Amino acid sequence: MTEEALARAREAFEIEAREVRRAGEVMDMEAFSRAVDALKKAPRIGASGCGHSGIACRHFAHLMCCIERPARFISPAEAVHGATGFLQAGDAMVLVSRGGKTAELLPIARISREKGATVIALTENLASPLAQMADIVLPMKVERETDRYNSQGTSSFTATNVIFDALQAALIEETGFKNEQFAVIHPGGAVGERLNGGKS
Repeated sequence: MTEEALARAREAFEIEAREVRRAGEVMDMEAFSRAVDALKKAPRIGASGCGHSGIACRHFAHLMCCIERPARFISPAEAVHGATGFLQAGDAMVLVSRGGKTAELLPIARISREKGATVIALTENLASPLAQMADIVLPMKVERETDRYNSQGTSSFTATNVIFDALQAALIEETGFKNEQFAVIHPGGAVGERLNGGKS
């Protein structure tokens, strides 16, 4: 590895740490609280995004399932071909778009609103079409990705996941979710072995 590549790799750790701190600093905690309340009350939770945002949404759906909040990732492509039938009145739909203009997500927001689901948007652009259509907007702000061109979805992906992790942490407290419940649904692997006293 060249010295330049090594320096770039070391810088990546610093950049991501800085952007994670920024995620907490810019968060609107009143909106965050409303999002937690909506997710707590929702019988079902959907999540959708494109590219890295979509991958983060898959992570979020899994996080919700891990604390027994029924959730699924809804593909933006399939959402407008019937997949939004998953949503019912009172549900929550989480949509992620850093710029808030991802064309594939706007119909999902409209459908969700029409069906009576709460739309939670995670975006940097608070004046964007997505933010305007949302019931709750969780702000994010990323100033630097880790690559030299500042174009790859790296720090922004990490910041999105940290916000999702924070939502799960809050929901565990709000719902009274117990580790014993997790032991039932996670008997596999090293975690399952630890939770179940070596009886996985």
